[in-house]
Amino acid sequence: MEEVLLVVYVVALSILLFFGLHSVVMLYYHWKTTKLPLVQPPPLSEFPMVTVQLPIYNEYYVVERLLRAVCSLDYPRDRLEIQVLDDSTDETTALLERLCAEYRAQGFCIEHVRRGTRQGYKAGALRYGLERCRGEFIAIFDADFVPKPDFLQKTLPYFADPRVGMVQTRWEHLNADYSFLTQAQALSLDGHFAMEQNVRFRAGFFINFNGTAGVWRRQCILDAGNWHTDTLAEDLDLSYRAQLRGWRFIFLPDVTTPAELPVDINALKLQQYRWTKGAIEVARKLLPTLWRARLPFRLKAEATVHLTSNIVFPFILLVAVLNVPIVILKNTLQGYDGYFTALSVFVLGAIGTFLFYLYAQRAIHWDWQRRLLLFPIFLAGSMGFAVNNTRAVIEALLGKRTEFVRTPKYHVLTPADRWQDKRYVPRQLHFQVFVELLLGLYFLVGLGISLYHVELAALPFQVLFMLGFGGIGVLSLRHAMQR
Repeated sequence: MEEVLLVVYVVALSILLFFGLHSVVMLYYHWKTTKLPLVQPPPLSEFPMVTVQLPIYNEYYVVERLLRAVCSLDYPRDRLEIQVLDDSTDETTALLERLCAEYRAQGFCIEHVRRGTRQGYKAGALRYGLERCRGEFIAIFDADFVPKPDFLQKTLPYFADPRVGMVQTRWEHLNADYSFLTQAQALSLDGHFAMEQNVRFRAGFFINFNGTAGVWRRQCILDAGNWHTDTLAEDLDLSYRAQLRGWRFIFLPDVTTPAELPVDINALKLQQYRWTKGAIEVARKLLPTLWRARLPFRLKAEATVHLTSNIVFPFILLVAVLNVPIVILKNTLQGYDGYFTALSVFVLGAIGTFLFYLYAQRAIHWDWQRRLLLFPIFLAGSMGFAVNNTRAVIEALLGKRTEFVRTPKYHVLTPADRWQDKRYVPRQLHFQVFVELLLGLYFLVGLGISLYHVELAALPFQVLFMLGFGGIGVLSLRHAMQR
């Protein structure tokens, strides 16, 4: 039994080490490509027809901000078509009708599109709109985004290259300083955009459309098979299908589009569940096609890591749970000390992850040292999300289909703003909260065991596990009670 526990523990740690060391691969390509200039095309001399698609579902608090930003885009009105793809079932529809009428009276070509169904969710709405639009290029914004006036002027010139199928901008955060929760999210997303997207783009790997704040060439969408509704990550799915068809994607790290971060942890869990499950669904769907394609091995390998990285969550949970019995095993049986000394190599994965986020913050923030102080909280929180995201991974691997649950936003930007009394706040407290709370208590006991055995090497991990699982559970319960 002891040998089985040790083997399972080592296998799980090895998988975490593999994905942790991938951060080092990203750092290598960052150092290798960071000084490569991004060739900027000349400004627009002609203005192609552009359709701006706004997929909306019950976003009463933020749609007016979105529409006013879109109608402030610096682009000729006769070359701009706005589609409000409204699947709402509440007062959002009446508000959108009034806003669309207001802007039509000002000369905007803006259409309030109602399907009468949510079939296919966001992907279904985008596909429905694409069949009825006139634009050669399609800009997409989720309801919580606020595009800047020069968005189209800065993105469209890159389509002068006929091979370019999509241009993605970097997300900024309207409310990053609202709480520790939003600060941790900002740190995570900055890592994705400043390192993952930027490095993959510069190194020639596949990148992905992030679902919003980007522009597509309509021909690219159609050539890749249009939007599919069989995964929760329609953006990642279409991105890979398009690049497998030979289309080139552009990422612009210096062109930013602000957005609102979730302020309620239970809403954030819905978002993380959807992103995690959707990515694994896309991996199941497209990895066979990817490996059959005539592509360099390094590109296939990197794309595989990209699509499967969320598989780490079950192994984070497994390593965490096994950590306590492993400490007991080491201190009650003879002959295992050498194995545990060798396991110290897995700390390298954590170091790689820290350096990954360090360089991401340095790339985009002048006060990166201050922001990086939040890294331990971010790391603990990432571990604490393992219960939520493990459920998503398992359901995706089993092929269980679930509906697309959008992440509610409340127009909460400053600490003075309240979200607790607004509509859309998740009303159901999932059972996993109690699992997280029990795990927090479990690691509190584990911390006591490690102190008793003076197992100093285990203490940092026990503290992170306790704060991560217990903290996520307590915050989930607290936010639920604040409703």
